[in-house]
Amino acid sequence: MTFAFSKLLWLLVEPGNLLLLLLALGALLLFRRRRGGRRLVGSAAVAGIAVAVLPLGAWLLVPLEARFPPPVPLPAEVDGIVVLGGAVDAYLTEAREQPALNEQAERVVALVDLARRYPQARLFYSGGSGSLWSAAYREADAARPLLARLGLDTSRVVFERESRNTHENAVQTLALAQPEAGETWLLVTSAWHMPRAVGCFRRLGWAVTPYPVDYQTDGTFAAARAPDLTGGLAALGRGLREWIGLAAYRWFDYTDSLFPGPQPG
Repeated sequence: MTFAFSKLLWLLVEPGNLLLLLLALGALLLFRRRRGGRRLVGSAAVAGIAVAVLPLGAWLLVPLEARFPPPVPLPAEVDGIVVLGGAVDAYLTEAREQPALNEQAERVVALVDLARRYPQARLFYSGGSGSLWSAAYREADAARPLLARLGLDTSRVVFERESRNTHENAVQTLALAQPEAGETWLLVTSAWHMPRAVGCFRRLGWAVTPYPVDYQTDGTFAAARAPDLTGGLAALGRGLREWIGLAAYRWFDYTDSLFPGPQPG
């Protein structure tokens, strides 16, 4: 129920959808209440210009991406590596009969690279279906042939295919991996997603070493760019969704703190 509610709620609050709804309501009101309609249309226009011109997405994403810096140097020995799904489009992979990657592809690249660096490490790819409409297509299933094409021995990888969100990534992978105290495990996911992911694993008592990838900003709050409504909406949506996710996960006690960060020592 929580999973379905979160998906439906995001459809309503996603910035692009909100902007479209505002424009539609304003256009309808122009036929009856012209003043109210003009205000809504004007507000939508101002909001669209702000998203296109201002680095609103960067303002949300930079604190997320800066929360966990990459491990330097890398651990000398690693017992296991967990990669969270989100990089492979399972539906398109099935429909087109070839791997379909998205903008989070760095997660897959990192897995292949780290698997070669640490040939003795246990490997886990965690990703089921995060869709309400195509739940039959599991990302772990689509990732297996992709990793094989990239030269990785997939017999080394445990593919967790039941999880639908980050909380379930942690729960399902923990049940499969059963890590022991004192082991070193790397957690690979997008830098902007790492705080929520680490919080989920910590809440279950699993101390992981963050290995962030897929950076979306250069680390500054005022990144220079040309006006871009499409890109601005994408960045704003990504950042807004993650901050809402952090608040919701803390509310449901899925994470160990509101904004998980590096622990002392």
